[in-house]
Amino acid sequence: MYRKSVKVSLVLVYLVIIAGAVVRMTGSGMGCPDWPKCFGYYIPPTEITELEFQPNRDYKKGQVIIVDQSLKVAVEDFKTAEEYQPSNWENYEKHDYAIFNPTHTWVEYINRLLGALAGIAVLIMALLSLKKIRFRKRIPILSWLCVFMMGFQAWLGATVVYSVLAPAKITVHMVMALVIVAVLLYLLKISSEKESNQYKTKTFQTLLGIAVILTLIQVVMGTQVRQFVDEQIRSLGYDAKESWLADPNITFYVHRSFSIIVLLVNLALWWKNRKLNLNLNRINIVIGLILLEVATGVAMYNFDFPFLSQPLHLVIASLLFGFQFYLLMESIYATEKIKKL
Repeated sequence: MYRKSVKVSLVLVYLVIIAGAVVRMTGSGMGCPDWPKCFGYYIPPTEITELEFQPNRDYKKGQVIIVDQSLKVAVEDFKTAEEYQPSNWENYEKHDYAIFNPTHTWVEYINRLLGALAGIAVLIMALLSLKKIRFRKRIPILSWLCVFMMGFQAWLGATVVYSVLAPAKITVHMVMALVIVAVLLYLLKISSEKESNQYKTKTFQTLLGIAVILTLIQVVMGTQVRQFVDEQIRSLGYDAKESWLADPNITFYVHRSFSIIVLLVNLALWWKNRKLNLNLNRINIVIGLILLEVATGVAMYNFDFPFLSQPLHLVIASLLFGFQFYLLMESIYATEKIKKL
């Protein structure tokens, strides 16, 4: 039962990552300008009229309207008069972003719902882990660490909104998601009761650890490149796709060249696994994901960002990290057997 809960948590966390990629692709990061509610509602509005001042309407404390292109927050529960009364409202202090786009709002809202669902799944997983406290203390400790990290990740999400999508905070938010994935994959591995028919060598294990670090570095650089693209979109508009990477910054070139190193290191791992019969066959999936990652990167640069190429690039990168990390766990817990080239 516990292991199934880990799998469910892992799937939901990946769904949140996918939803986050869609949020970025559609530019919906500020679809809900407040947190944890959305315009002060648990279920967000669908039309701008819901955010305009309305006479003789009951408002709850914290609900938001847009007045003169700024967010106003109800200071208490009250019913409006015929005219707008400034004393009933206060300015939203976190930022001055006051744009309502129903599509952006609901894309971001669904992202938050998936995040909440993933948090509940992780909490259930942690409660189930208490049954294992006598036998493997690491499992409940790490399970409850996941609960803490999910809460921290939610807080990071709030700071991203409050900062109006500051690049550094977006990067930390993404890296934290991968850290949660790594801990869940570790729990999945150590909770398995199956005996391993896999083998390991010190060189393969070390090289695999390097490959995981290289992928993490690539993800960080990728978020920086994506921020550059976002800035180009704001400057040039969505209809100028051919110009978004017409004059890229140095990070783009490093990110692109670094992918060759990532591919070569993983090809070396594939070759060693095959030659030494280590039975660590998830390396085949890793190679496939790297090729897909390269293909989506080439498509974005050479074919002006085809539909879904951006979110696919991010999702494939997160899947690549997950498979590599689990492969590392398989290597660490593989049967002790000395093999030499």
